[in-house]
Amino acid sequence: MNDQEQIETVVKLYIESMDESNPDKVKKAFHENAKVVGFLHGDLLQLSVNDFAGFVASQQPSPKEKGEDVEFEMLTCEIEGTTALVKIRDKYLGITFLDTLAFLKADGEWKIYNKLFNVESE
Repeated sequence: MNDQEQIETVVKLYIESMDESNPDKVKKAFHENAKVVGFLHGDLLQLSVNDFAGFVASQQPSPKEKGEDVEFEMLTCEIEGTTALVKIRDKYLGITFLDTLAFLKADGEWKIYNKLFNVESE
């Protein structure tokens, strides 16, 4: 797989993690030091990977079990050596987000290193 395909695979894993409320998939998609940051309901959230994995796991039943699969569209993917920037629009828990994902390639493996999210509609 080339870099673009590897990054797309990680994006799909990230979406699956939310769709299935699966914290293990969150931890596989994100670098251990990653942060998830953005405003939700007017409050600034700054989450570690473990915090975000816990949030995802707490969504029970999962969106998939409720028949509300996470919808997403990859808008951009720019790769520069061992870093990449990906923008995706996704609908999760009835909210449409624009996610800016910073990727890092370490030890030959792409991981999400930072997620900035913007709520487009609730």
